[in-house]
Amino acid sequence: MKIAIAQLNPTVGDIEGNFSKALAARETARTEGADLVVFPELFLAGYPPEDLVLKPSFQQACQDALLELAKETAGDDGPGLLIGTVWPEEGKVYNAVALIDGGEVAALRFKVELPNYGVFDEKRVFDCGPMPGPVNFRGVRIGVPICEDIWIEDVVECLGECGAELLIVPNGSPFDWSKPDLRLNISVARVTESDMPLIYVNQVGGQDELVFDGASFVLNSDCQLAAQLPGWREQVQVTEWHRGAEGWKCEIGTREIVQEGDEAAYEACVLGLRDYVEKNRFPGVVMGLSGGIDSALVAAMAVDALGAERVHCVMLPYKYTSGESLSDAEACAQALGVRYDVVPISPAVEGFGQSLSELFAGRASDVTEENIQSRTRGVILMALSNKFGSMLLTTGNKSEMSVGYATLYGDMNGGFNPIKDLYKTEVYRIAKWRNTHQIGSGKGPQGPVIPDNILTKAPSAELRENQTDQDSLPPYDVLDDILACLVENEMPVMEIADRGHALETIQRVERLLYISEYKRRQAAPGVKISSRNFGRDRRYPITNGYRDQHRFVRTVGDDVVAPKLVQPRIEGDPV
Repeated sequence: MKIAIAQLNPTVGDIEGNFSKALAARETARTEGADLVVFPELFLAGYPPEDLVLKPSFQQACQDALLELAKETAGDDGPGLLIGTVWPEEGKVYNAVALIDGGEVAALRFKVELPNYGVFDEKRVFDCGPMPGPVNFRGVRIGVPICEDIWIEDVVECLGECGAELLIVPNGSPFDWSKPDLRLNISVARVTESDMPLIYVNQVGGQDELVFDGASFVLNSDCQLAAQLPGWREQVQVTEWHRGAEGWKCEIGTREIVQEGDEAAYEACVLGLRDYVEKNRFPGVVMGLSGGIDSALVAAMAVDALGAERVHCVMLPYKYTSGESLSDAEACAQALGVRYDVVPISPAVEGFGQSLSELFAGRASDVTEENIQSRTRGVILMALSNKFGSMLLTTGNKSEMSVGYATLYGDMNGGFNPIKDLYKTEVYRIAKWRNTHQIGSGKGPQGPVIPDNILTKAPSAELRENQTDQDSLPPYDVLDDILACLVENEMPVMEIADRGHALETIQRVERLLYISEYKRRQAAPGVKISSRNFGRDRRYPITNGYRDQHRFVRTVGDDVVAPKLVQPRIEGDPV
């Protein structure tokens, strides 16, 4: 038996387009002699469909598409399809997988375990399915646990007791730093418990903040890795299976190396940006190029995602903009090969000053005037976006967004932010990585694209004379460690202090984190990289009077007992 793994990139809501992708994959698999083609979770609908599922018309469209797809398999000797869809039945709506063969919907199975944590809220839109039995495909009993169904023992145990011979797991599993290892470990556990081989099918591509890395794989019943599909790109790969005395076994096939660490993070940012632009049909992007590290890295990602001809970089200098920044921005634009324009903002800033002079009379200049500069830049960039149709990219990092070191309606303007979930220290590290590496799908030039001076100079918003970020913030290595403790790990203040940080600094960062929630609610979406990004994972109230004043640290003997720190930083310098 030959089973084709269709690791593809669907678009949420584009049922017709996903339908066509499924037919094309079937045809590819047919030419290679496949008996069955397996697709990711909810492939026809796209994943995650969120509240589209609540629309009766959407439910009906998914159902109609599945029935039409079944007709396409009638009267030929081509492969059957195991494909995910939304399925309404008897007043309920299910996250379903359908077995299509010989012109019929031969079987339906419904997801049992609906995730309701982090980025997932499937209980909001789906009903839980009953415990499933295997589906019978041409004499083979196949268990089809859907994504979350393998994260607990019960569903696979039930399938084994009902006579399943192998497991095929359709997934919509978004990427984060630690996810590839976690998926493999969970799959190994289910294989070990059930003594059945397993096919793990994951989608690839970007959907709003989420990015799916693919990296589908096959495990034999002895946990041997029989096939490993690549990360970050579409592929239809045929696997060959034989039934022996000990059950089904997959022949050893291609086993790609799966990217990790900074390379994987860069791939995620580029793919997320590319799909957001392409699926929303923007002709290209425009962005401010300041001569700083954040905008330089975003420019590199944009060029790698779209090509230099679709990226427009604009320098917007004012009297505080250094000659160093001007030369660095120009050098970066030249290295990337993008269109580069300089638009001075002095006339507009001075115009605002004149308009407000009477109302501001007798008051010293402060952050108000600094914010006017940033908002002026935002207005100009949005004007370029409106006039030419390109989407404006935002370039703020996670450190800045955590503590509110950004101007609402200014540098926060934009439609998408590929580095939104990267701390400042990660931005520097990944920029250094890009200068010495290139991803396979990258459309930008090889070699260094970010000038060395950008990587070494002190970061500054340049909104006043001789300003640096560290005038307002702790050093980024300190800030990012505290933020990782507060955001990713929800650690108590006193336990963070035990890591060597000053209590006053921690409390100040905590306060800034909480009071900046209103800004983050208005920020552009951006690629999710961490286990707790702002927006989908971490949802805090804007009006929030809580501050951690708890001073008690539990001890056992002379030892402080603290929770294990989650460290998603896989390689390079720690945050």
